[in-house]
Amino acid sequence: MIAWKASLRCTAYKIQQFPAGSLPEVALAGRSNVGKSSLLNKLAGQKLARVSSEPGMTRSVNFFDVQAPHPFTLVDLPGFGYASRSKDERRGWASLIEGYIERRENLVLVVHLVDVRHGLLDKDRELQEWLKALDVPMQIVFTKADKIAKTKRKSVVMKYVEAGLYSWNLPLACSVDEPETIEALKAQIDLYLTTVLK
Repeated sequence: MIAWKASLRCTAYKIQQFPAGSLPEVALAGRSNVGKSSLLNKLAGQKLARVSSEPGMTRSVNFFDVQAPHPFTLVDLPGFGYASRSKDERRGWASLIEGYIERRENLVLVVHLVDVRHGLLDKDRELQEWLKALDVPMQIVFTKADKIAKTKRKSVVMKYVEAGLYSWNLPLACSVDEPETIEALKAQIDLYLTTVLK
């Protein structure tokens, strides 16, 4: 078991509020209804993010310093693609995400969260292509894996892989209700940091 201890360093609603940092940064990105806040809380083993039944509640970029085998900063990005928010609000979130990803020198990996039941939708494909063009490493994690029988998960994930996607390693299937899948994701992040920090 990989123990993480996380603490909030900064909440930024504007690019100018992004903190200076020296630790490598791993960012969580995904659609507004993908379960990002729940996953973040499970990874940290504590309640860091507010979990709501209404998608799109993360409106800031949140920086959490994580004490782990390889210390790093976990960055919670606003969700994207939630149509019921106003255009101005969605535009603001988009500029925050773009400003972070394009400007952060310490960003080493984006963990792209995708609902395993739906696969990569148009906005997910756009994120994939954009990050690939910027040469930003990405790891795909399929969330809500408990909605699919364990015996079928591998074939579902491989179907998405064969359809084409951008991921540093084979995608993982995770569920906040299955601790072993959370541990697998933590191990994957630790492996990546070990590789990057060589």
